[in-house]
Amino acid sequence: MFIVIWPIFALICFGAVLRMSSFAPDAFWSGAERLNYFILFPSLLLAALAKAPIRDPQLWQFSAAAATVLCIGAVGVYLWRIIFGLRANRFGVYMQGVIRFNTYLAIAILAALGGDAAIERAAVYLGLAVPLVNVFAIFALSNGSILRDPWQLMRKVGTNPLVIACLLGLFLAATDIGLPLGLSAFFSLLGQGSLPLGLLCVGAALRLTTLMQDMKPLVLVTAARLVVMPSLATFVALKFGLTHIETIVLVSFSAVPTAPTSYVLTSQMGGDAQFIAGVVTAQTLLSILTITLVLQFLM
Repeated sequence: MFIVIWPIFALICFGAVLRMSSFAPDAFWSGAERLNYFILFPSLLLAALAKAPIRDPQLWQFSAAAATVLCIGAVGVYLWRIIFGLRANRFGVYMQGVIRFNTYLAIAILAALGGDAAIERAAVYLGLAVPLVNVFAIFALSNGSILRDPWQLMRKVGTNPLVIACLLGLFLAATDIGLPLGLSAFFSLLGQGSLPLGLLCVGAALRLTTLMQDMKPLVLVTAARLVVMPSLATFVALKFGLTHIETIVLVSFSAVPTAPTSYVLTSQMGGDAQFIAGVVTAQTLLSILTITLVLQFLM
């Protein structure tokens, strides 16, 4: 299994080396992240979802399983806050550290393991999970105050390019319009550039200096994300009777570390940005081992 996924983590490490060596200026990385977030990765999702068999009853069962895992994870973090009294600026960090996922890493792993069938299911997962995770994260970061202005919440979620791409792809699949006249090939080609660039950007976003701060909560959040969440996903997949490919998709998204974009959202909403940077770095480095073990168990 390690032979299958080591090239993926090698790209992440290569991105970190490129950033530390100043081979490319900081402006390059911010531009690359923007290009990937707004154009390349949405293109990948659109191309995959436009041909998804959304009338398949098994697909709805898979979606229900995905929602169950995320909701249980979110409720668990909320109970964690009530029991241990998390500070307001840490609540959102814990929420993102436990339920948010590194999309680029998950898709790259699934492409290597399951090919087009896995990518198709992954696109369906993202169509549900991206808006749901963003709602939970924004709620936690705002300490619940966002509910006083639901339009602001809808704007934040509805303007997310991944959400837009997923909704458009689902519409094209539901209406059997698809992507005609070569558009499918066009968006597929755009999407092919997303994964290597995204993984390089993940590596460039790592901050090793943040690892020695707040070690106890850092270990707790990392263990919850890399151990508890994939265990929960495996249990839910068995209870819902998911297929092997669907189980791999659900567990992979639950086993990957939290997303580097968590830092951006945390900074924008006044959360503990330094702590989330440490969470992203610790989880990404340790996931090399944990993902290998999880996928070895599944396969």
